[in-house]
This record gives sequence, structure tokens and C-alpha cells, in this order.
Amino acid sequence: MRIRKMMALLCAMVLVLAACSGGTGASNNGTGNGGNNSTNTGANNGATETPAASNAGNTGEEDVYSTPEMDFDLGGKTIKIVSWWDMTIPEDNPDNIQRKKNLEALMEKHNFKVEYVSIDYGEYQEKVTASLLAGEPIGDIVRLGKTYTVPTLVKQDLLWPIDEYTKNPVAFNQKVTNEYYTYEGRGYGFTENQANLVQGIFYNRTLMNQLGLKALQDYVNEDTWNWETFIQVAKEANKDTNNDGKLDTWGLANADLMMHALYSNNTGLTKGNKQNLDDPATLEALNFVSRLATEQVARPTEGGDWTEPGQFFRQGNTLMYAGALHEMSGLQTDLPDYEIGFVPFPKGPNATEYHSAEALYQALTIPKSVDNPEQLMYIWEKINDIDSVYEYPDQGWYETLFANEDDLNNAKMVAPNMIILDHNTFPNLKYYDFVGELNSGVSVSTVVEKYKSTFQAAIDEVYGP
Repeated sequence: MRIRKMMALLCAMVLVLAACSGGTGASNNGTGNGGNNSTNTGANNGATETPAASNAGNTGEEDVYSTPEMDFDLGGKTIKIVSWWDMTIPEDNPDNIQRKKNLEALMEKHNFKVEYVSIDYGEYQEKVTASLLAGEPIGDIVRLGKTYTVPTLVKQDLLWPIDEYTKNPVAFNQKVTNEYYTYEGRGYGFTENQANLVQGIFYNRTLMNQLGLKALQDYVNEDTWNWETFIQVAKEANKDTNNDGKLDTWGLANADLMMHALYSNNTGLTKGNKQNLDDPATLEALNFVSRLATEQVARPTEGGDWTEPGQFFRQGNTLMYAGALHEMSGLQTDLPDYEIGFVPFPKGPNATEYHSAEALYQALTIPKSVDNPEQLMYIWEKINDIDSVYEYPDQGWYETLFANEDDLNNAKMVAPNMIILDHNTFPNLKYYDFVGELNSGVSVSTVVEKYKSTFQAAIDEVYGP
């Protein structure tokens, strides 16, 4: 965001030159310098929803819209912000320090206070949903999971559409409002967080070298890291190193890779209000999962629960483990004698880029019974419209997490390509039954034919009238 400061200076120079030559540059209201809390001289003379003019055409940067200054008094109101964790802005980095200062200035100017309400995750959905249905929302800004919000809650007219207030791409993640939380053309969710959940493959680089295998990073560099090479590598690491007739190293910890297969092929089991099982890309993903099972690629289960793959990997004798980036520090702690690397999950035939995914996505919303959503959205924007010291989302975290530059770059490469998988939106979809049959060796065609109508019926329950 340092570029935004340069852009603002360039814009100012352009306006000065235009004025000197008789131009009409004074209409450039709301330029993208809101993050430095400077006052826009033209902020209140007729600014509209149109993005501000900038020097973006010459720099390759996008125009940055910032809502013009608003003048209102909330009369000492306490704005309650509800989540399943305490969302108090920490002062742990320069960006958050600036956000905290912005909030303090806004509270003084607009006469309000903030209370952060934290509710245990286990009871969160039930409590917030009940409060919305009763018309007595538990807060003014409430975090909601997409699985029970879109379309279920928005269909009942319980939330404000807020897409008209989220046009500032510095303060709001545009995909969240305009793609992830949309229903019938309107956006209902928002967040200032520009970072995405990163999924991929953790691998034991020390074990890889001990086994004499080709470096996984080489496949990424060559753009040959795909499902075929992934299976090849996993099989190569399934070894009996002491010649006792039993495998003692394995290539893959995960016996179930359904979610990873879907996002890595840029597809999903559902698409809006329709089942997506017979889509060609989905069928490719299902056949990949079936192949892993029938060819016994993964390390056999020992009867453990969902944590078993991570436990296998922590034994130091399994090469690859598919998981989410927030697991990295725990793996490093538990495997101090091994170097842990990270690569994207390999690309499927329908993908041109490496992807990540989230199946339980969440964002902020404003209940319909809350007055003046435009003022709340304005406050949220002005808190988060900052000139970040970081060059990309989660930079500070990545730089503490990774010692290897290739690993860091792999995470950066995956992060922007996150897909939202919506199958958890439908309580009666029978997802685990479906995956269980596929992993037990039942043919793809049989499983698809069996579950297509079940999937569609589960979807209709949620999307129907």
C-alpha cells in the first residue's frame, strides 16, 4: 500500500497542473488516500458512488474508491461486535496500531463506544440465529458462517444487503461481498481481511532427501506438479527400507482427499442451487479420489479419527500430508529434527492455477433490525482504510513461519485462488456417506447415480420456497 501514497502525490500533481492549465480537476473527490486520514477538500461537494480518478492508468494500479467523509452523531451508542473470539484490535503490528488509532478518532468524532462480544464456538450458531429470528440481534455487527447464512438467513430478510457500502478495496475484501456472500444479486457479508485460508501439501524434506527422491519443489518449478506426479511420488515413498517385508515409510498420510481433489480441479460437489456430480471436472476429481483408494496409495488407517493423518506425519516416516497452513507451526514444533516444506496441492486437469479452499467460510454481517447500516459500514471502512506497511496479506505471519523462500512463495501463490466449497450448506446432503462409499472402492458411476437425487433433494430443502 505504499504505492497508494505515491499515487496520491501523483494525483495531487495532476490536479495542480490541470488547475494551472484551466482544467476542472476539482471534481476528483474521495481519492484513494483515505488510509492516511488526510482530509479531502472535495469530500462533501457532490461526491457520488463513482470511483475516484487517479493516476492508475499510468502506473497499472486500480482506482481506489474511498467513501466521502460523513458527519453524524450516534449519541453515545455502544456498537456491539460479535464473534466466536474477542475481536478487540490488538496493537501487535503497525497496521493494527493504525486501525486502533482510527477507531479512537472515530469514536470521539461520532460519539459512540465499542463492545466486543465473544461467544463460544460450540453454541455460537444456535445463539446468534435465535437472536436474529426473534428480532433481537445479539449485536450490531455479527460474524456468521456462510453455511447457515447464504441462502438460509438472507432468504428470511434477516440481514442488510451491504454491497453498496463496500466499494473501497483497501478496507473490504471484494470477493467476500461480491462473490462469497451473494444472494439474488446482492452481497450480505463483509470483512476487512484480505488474506485467505491456504491449503496444500506439507512434506518432510529431510525424509525426501533420505529416500533419494526428486525434490517436490522441482515439480512446481517445472509446472509438472499435477495429480499424476503426485501419485508417482507417493508410491515412490512407500518403501520397505529394512527389507523385513513390510512398508516402514509411506508417501501419503491422508486416506481421504475429497476436498483437496475438488478445489485442485477448480470444481465442487454443488453449484448454487444445483448438484454438480456429473460435471466433467467433478467427475475427474471423483475418479482421482477413487484411484487413490483402489491403488492403495495412502498409508493404511489404523482406526484413528480425523486427526490420524497428522499423527502419521508427525512420526517422521510419512512424506506428505495435505492440510491447512495454520498447522505449520505445530508440525515444526512436533518435528524438530526434520525440515518441513510446503508446496501447493497438485493441479487437476481442469485447473490452470494452484488453488486453495474453505468449506466453513465466515464473514461479518449487519442484522436487518439494526438501524443505519450505512453508518456502521462507514465506521468499519474508516477503521480499516490504512496504508499498510505490508506488501501482501499475511506477510508478517509468513515471514515468521517460513525459513525457506520457496515455501513462502508457494503459500503466496496459492492464497489468491481460494475456492468456497458449499456442500456443508446442506444438512441432509449425506456428504460423509458419499465419500465413504467412494473411498471403499465403489465405482464412481455407481456412487454418482446413487447420490445425485439425494444431493439435489438436500439442496432443494435449503433453496426451495
